[in-house]
Amino acid sequence: MKKIVFPADEKAHDNIIEWWYWNGHLRGEDGRDYAFMDCLFKADSKRVKLPLFKSPFKNTYFSHSILSDISRQEFFSDIDYINILSRQSFKRSLLFIEYVAAEPETFLDGFVVNLMKEKEPSIYRIKTKNFDLELTLQKAPFLEGGEGFLNFSGRKTCYYSLTSLSVTGEIFLKNKTVKVKGQAWMDHQWADSPYTKDLWTWFSIQLKNKTELIVIKYGEGKNNYYAGICHPNGRQEHFREVKISPTGEFWRSPKTKARYELSWKIEIPEKKIVLNVEPLIKKQEMVFGTLNYWEGPTAVFGKMNGKKVSGRGFLELVGRPIKYSSFSAIKNIFIDEAIRDVKKIFKRK
Repeated sequence: MKKIVFPADEKAHDNIIEWWYWNGHLRGEDGRDYAFMDCLFKADSKRVKLPLFKSPFKNTYFSHSILSDISRQEFFSDIDYINILSRQSFKRSLLFIEYVAAEPETFLDGFVVNLMKEKEPSIYRIKTKNFDLELTLQKAPFLEGGEGFLNFSGRKTCYYSLTSLSVTGEIFLKNKTVKVKGQAWMDHQWADSPYTKDLWTWFSIQLKNKTELIVIKYGEGKNNYYAGICHPNGRQEHFREVKISPTGEFWRSPKTKARYELSWKIEIPEKKIVLNVEPLIKKQEMVFGTLNYWEGPTAVFGKMNGKKVSGRGFLELVGRPIKYSSFSAIKNIFIDEAIRDVKKIFKRK
């Protein structure tokens, strides 16, 4: 494994799968609470089985994005099955990705240019049709495992996070623009594993005392746990002795029938950490063809070394069994989207 080098390793790698992922909690000038997620994926088309279609390109890019109105318990998602990148993407010294969706809606509504870029060192901008945000890095990058590398039963991944990003910008919701401020998190991973049939439970946690944690349970193995802690002064610690237990609350998807455990207890005995994680909104399922996962904002509370702590975070649940046919997936993608696009055409007349 090569040592991670910045800013070079912020860009693309020649691996089977890679993603640039952002999440965050926002407070609007309207007094309401929001959350967002934005992720661009890069997949080797020959080695990753993409849902429902075979890509003619060597690398296929696709993106998933979420905007949640927590105050009103509303969830808005966008899934682009193929994204087309500009020629300038990955050509600059700092991270720069510019892309559009390859779908009929793009041509009906005009090209919405999505961005993930580092404007200058430690200052980023992400832009979708639902938000335009500037993010400023508050701490040095966090290297998972101590060197930016994790191994779960042979599933190896290069991995770093930006655990503390301050956010300002705008969200676009129901034809309204709302100015927002908040805090965000970023993950960048690349690996030679397809991850299309894998199971994991993932937490990003940002406590009010300026401590951040990442906690992972991968697969069903007893030793496939990991927790990383970034302390207020930037010091990083890493643990494999971690316990993660569901505490009862769950949500069953009416679409896929998948059952998602939404409340959790996290224990890191060596640091005397016990945290409870609760969802802030339940309906947060993402369905990508015949693949599904739950992604959403959480409230966090508990104790560290006997002291009470609280904060916010995100939970990701991947690989939960579904009862969802390929026909249903095709119907959702092609028929439902076609009906939506036709409605837009008649609405303009």
